[in-house]
Order: sequence, then structure tokens, then C-alpha cells
Amino acid sequence: MSPLPSPLRAVAVALALVATAAHADTLRRFALVAGNDEGGGDTRPLRFAQDDARKMHSLLQRLGGVSAGDAKLLLNEDSRDFLAALADLEARARAARERGERTALLVYYSGHAKDGALRLGDSRLDFDDLKRRLAEAPTDIRIAILDSCRSGALTRTKGARRAPAFEIEAGAARDARGLVILTSSAADEDSQESDALRGSYFSHHLASGLLGDADRSGDGRVTLFEAYSHAYARTVADTAASTAGAQHPTFSYDLAGNGDLVLTDLRASGEGLLVPGPAPAGTYYFVDPGGMVVAELDKTADAERRVALAPGTYRVKRRLADRLRIGEVQVPRGRQAVLEEARLRDAPFSDDPVKGAAREGGAWWTVGLSGGMQSFFDAPTRDTLFLSVGLLGAEAQLHDYFRRDWVWGVDVAVGGKQAVLSLPTLSGPAYRYSVTSLGTTLTSEWPQGSVAPFVGARLAYLVLRRDFEGEEFPDQKFAMFSPGLVGGVRWKPLPRVHLTGRARVHYLQYTVDEQRSLGYWELGALLTYQP
Repeated sequence: MSPLPSPLRAVAVALALVATAAHADTLRRFALVAGNDEGGGDTRPLRFAQDDARKMHSLLQRLGGVSAGDAKLLLNEDSRDFLAALADLEARARAARERGERTALLVYYSGHAKDGALRLGDSRLDFDDLKRRLAEAPTDIRIAILDSCRSGALTRTKGARRAPAFEIEAGAARDARGLVILTSSAADEDSQESDALRGSYFSHHLASGLLGDADRSGDGRVTLFEAYSHAYARTVADTAASTAGAQHPTFSYDLAGNGDLVLTDLRASGEGLLVPGPAPAGTYYFVDPGGMVVAELDKTADAERRVALAPGTYRVKRRLADRLRIGEVQVPRGRQAVLEEARLRDAPFSDDPVKGAAREGGAWWTVGLSGGMQSFFDAPTRDTLFLSVGLLGAEAQLHDYFRRDWVWGVDVAVGGKQAVLSLPTLSGPAYRYSVTSLGTTLTSEWPQGSVAPFVGARLAYLVLRRDFEGEEFPDQKFAMFSPGLVGGVRWKPLPRVHLTGRARVHYLQYTVDEQRSLGYWELGALLTYQP
């Protein structure tokens, strides 16, 4: 195994001197995990912050020694909910300490940060207030992991200077014994997401490291230093060629005692995947059925490696010079599977399961109900032939499938009213006027925080009927395709609830005795739910 870079060796020495005396099985662990895709009106929504939080929440319970009752998961909640959840965990930790238990509190956040504050939707939580709260938390160990833009400001203090590879703060707050802060980027850097990984670079590599890729010693446990150094090196490498530039995670500590803190125990669940020593060297990728790259594993020649995958089926990929080796592996519950090289096959790069995950993972659905009004522009037509009516309907929309911020929708709507025929030569018969509309729409959005204006095109199949009450007049039916344009605004007042206001303009040709060009408009609202 290659030696650590000199900056990482420096931190290793520092951690050996000023690290926690806690051991994985002697701590009562509490975890607050929060993910928020929204950061207010002056930010662009993230795609994977909630997914990163779900992954970390599950991992900490499965391998990190955190019981279900001591873990809280917040998705798209505001700062008040965050502080309330933190207060509840602090109360639990205080009670545990009074019973003589040693305690640790881990706070993980994935989302927006700007101007010295976490941005949880439209709410703010100042870095200084969060750091003070963590410093005063009634636990022996406090660990904060922040995956957000410019989060390195939380580890930077007056007079501190940049280390060659990352920032490190020591002794800045002597009253905050046992405080560790890991951030995804420096104070002047953006934190980046990856479509292919379906998550942020930092959180992906941190989680992958905690699953086993960071286990440098091979003892089946991943320590704080191992996890950070792994996430640092892989994040810098993966972002070095990006348009935003390299992203440098930061590390701040003020710990007392000796020994290193174990974050995950790979043997805790008794299940996972073994890559045996004779297996070829290289980087292995493990992709779940949803298209998410769950973990990576960097294997050297003749080294036996373990990755603590949850039970399930995974696609495996190893990249060769001119092709891929891919296959499938099943991890049973409660047992360890072995990756067999003979069960992998060669495939062209076009079959890359990681590359294919980007489109699959980014797409998401909404379903909902709509209401509105339809009316024709031509007054004589509107008053005598095609009446103005209200519409009720249902709609399903697929977001980010063809391209980011593109929305494809299919809809159905019906409407009708009772009327009396009124023509220059005939009047009096009563009839039922009805409208049935089937349509498909493709729009492009411009998200601005929780609001997203959009424009696009629509093709409708319109069925108009007049059903007379008596038998002296035959019922009439008109069916035609009608192209149109649509525009509006989508608003997201709640994490999974969307409210849309929109306008449509359509064109159709109508032929009775002569061919006529007609136009109609629709105004409506759509209430949708994101499963």
C-alpha cells in the first residue's frame, strides 16, 4: 500500500496525539442527518442532497452504531426543524450522560450554504451559531459533516493559514473539547454534484469510504482519519478537471485523549461483499437497481478487500484499457458474498452501467389533479358552436429524463355544461355540451429556488360533443388534433407538493360547409405530488 501524502501524514500524527479515547463499542451515538435541495430564491435547486442524506442515515444505523431511536432524518426541512431535532437529541444525550454513558453526536448536512450560513429552504442557520451550538452540546464527542458550498468557512478562523492540501484548525476553541468538523469544500469553493454518481462527490466518496474503501489498515473498521483522508483524496481527484475547479475538503479538530475514533464497523451487520486477493487489481464500482453508484473499491494486487454492501442485487463494473468487465452479484441478508471473477463478462464501453445511471437516476415523476377553463377566441363560435366550459383532469409528468429541466407530461381533462341551441335559423332544443381532451406536453423550466417558470409545446386530441335531449336532432361529435403552446410557473411550497399555474393557446381547423381556422385558450392550475 502506498504511503500517505505528507499533508495526510501530518494529520495522522496530529490525530494520534489529540484524538478521542472513545471506541466504537463504548459510545452511545446520536445522529442528526439533514438533506435540503432548496436554498431560497437566489439559489438553484440541488438534485441529490436528499439522496445523500438518506444514504448517510441508513449507513450510520447499519454500520455506525447508531440505533434507530437515536437517529433523526430531516428532508427539506427548515432551520427551526433542524434546531428542534438537535435539541431533542441533546436532551437524550444529556440523560444518557447522567446515567454514566459516554456519548457522541454526529451532525450531517447536505444542501446549500451561502454568505456564512446554511440555507435550509428560505431559512438560514449561521455558521457561527451552529459551531457554538455544537461546542456546547452535552456530549463527549461532537462531529459535524457539512456538504455544502463554501462550508470551509466553518473551519477557518482569524489567523489560520492554508495548509498545502487542506485547512486544519487546532486549539481554536479550547472550551469545545471533542469537536470535529469535516466540510466538503474550502471557504471560497463550490461543492459539486455528479449526475453519474447521483450525489455529491464528497458525500459519495465519504460514504464509499465508510463502506470499506477507506479501510487502509484492513482491520474491518473505518476510523475518522481514514474516512476523511479517503474522501479528501478522491474528491480532489474527481473534481480537478471540472469547470468549477478542484474541490478541497477541510478538516477541523479539537480533541483530547488518545486513539482514533471508529466511525463504522464493517463487521457489525455480518453481511457484505468480499473481493478475494486473487481478483484483479483496479477500481470496482457497485451500482444498485435504482442506478445509484453505492460504493467504489480500490483494490491492489493480491489484497483482500471487503465492502459492507446492504443486502440486495448490484451491478459490478471494472474498467479495463479497451473494455469493461461487468456482472451482477447478490448480497444475501446476514451473510457475506464473494465476488467471483469468472461470473463477470467483457462488454464495450457503451454498456457502462455507471454511465447509464445518470439519466435513470436523475428522472423523477409527479402526478396530480388539474382544474381550469377552456374558451374559443371567436365570439360567434364561442356563443353558438363550441362553448366556454370548465375542465377537470389528471396529469402525470416526467422531469429531467430527456434533459435536465425538461418536463414531459401526459394529461386528460373533461368538461361540459347544459345549453340551449341558438342559431340564426333555429333555436330552442336543449343539449348537453361536453369536451374531452387528451394531450402531451414538452416544456423547459428555469428553476429559481422554489419557483420554476416554463414554456413549451403541446399536442392535444380534442373531442367535442353535442347530445340533444330529444330524438328530432342527431347528436354531433367533432374530433381533431390541435397543436399549441403552453407557459406558466411551477411553485414548490412543500418538499413533495407542487402547485402550477399555466396558460395554453391552441389552433385547430374546423370544417362544416367550409374550412375555418379556429383558436382557443385554456387557463388552469395543477396540484401535483412527487412520490
